[in-house]
Amino acid sequence: MVNAFKQGAEEAGHSVQIENVSHMNIRGCMACEYCHTKEKGVCVQKDDMQKLYQEILSADMLVFASPIYYFTLSAQLQSAIHRTYAIDIPKNIKKTALIMSSGSAYVYGPAIAQYYQAIVEYWKVENAGIFTSNGDANQSKEKWDELYRFGKFL
Repeated sequence: MVNAFKQGAEEAGHSVQIENVSHMNIRGCMACEYCHTKEKGVCVQKDDMQKLYQEILSADMLVFASPIYYFTLSAQLQSAIHRTYAIDIPKNIKKTALIMSSGSAYVYGPAIAQYYQAIVEYWKVENAGIFTSNGDANQSKEKWDELYRFGKFL
């Protein structure tokens, strides 16, 4: 689904960078407050999040994509989201979107409410869309086309 979005967005002239946080070394926030008390906006941890900080701070849109495991986003994506605490609200982000896949149709509510909607409200950004897919639809042409069109007509 992410690749369908990327293809549509790039054909529309947008630059899209996909970062698979599940293959990155991103530790959880330690709540040490270094980023707010010692060196504003700089996390004391030096891991793969450093690359993501640069990308987030330069982006104008952020698309979160995650499989849904027991009603919530993946632990790896949650860690990355928690670590944005260091940079506070990324001022260049104007829009966000959420793409989720699961084996079941009725598991998305907590991820939307606890993470996504809270981010949209706190960051004061536009919700560009929420996309879900489950079961056989995860690999369907219809879902591919939906995400492609979303990217194409941003």
